[in-house]
Amino acid sequence: MIKSPAAKTSFKTQMLKTREEAIMQAVNRLLADKGFDAMTLDEVAAQVGIAKASLYKHYCSKEDLAAAAMVRAMRRAQDFFGSLPPAAAPLDNLRAAVRWTMQLKLAGDMPSLPSQNSSLRATLIANRDYMDGLIEVSDRLGAWIEEAQANGSLRRELPAIAVLYTLYARACDPVLEFLQMGGQHSDEEIVDLVLSTCFDGLNAR
Repeated sequence: MIKSPAAKTSFKTQMLKTREEAIMQAVNRLLADKGFDAMTLDEVAAQVGIAKASLYKHYCSKEDLAAAAMVRAMRRAQDFFGSLPPAAAPLDNLRAAVRWTMQLKLAGDMPSLPSQNSSLRATLIANRDYMDGLIEVSDRLGAWIEEAQANGSLRRELPAIAVLYTLYARACDPVLEFLQMGGQHSDEEIVDLVLSTCFDGLNAR
């Protein structure tokens, strides 16, 4: 049976999407494990099982490749935040957001944020999809922080921006990895421990 041109195009498109997904998963793992500066295109190609030259059929540079993975991660965050119950208490939503972030971090699925002088940072700043996602996520977290401060469940004297950056820092918190390497706690126990220090502090009650 001779396939129609439309069927061939559809199959080709499907294969390209499958390859792009495999590339994104590989980049995501490498960004989580090594960071952008240490990641190489050779490693990405080897993990996907394709020639390095094939990567350039999908992405123009290492920066564009990593930026696509960061955009993907940002969209996952948008989807997760959007799935939280609208009627939930703002502090519960903040805890859920941080818990989700740390679970991804421990599973090796959270890309490391680029350093201040990284070429990836410049690429991300120029990437509208990433910046729009970052603004939406920040606005949603910021609204929850302000609501939680207004109802007294978070300290009102703390600048909201300081709280926001503190929560963002959990996405790259080395304490998670140190505790995981120690092997004395399960991943869920580690998340609970760090959540407690983040939201409840270290002072005895």
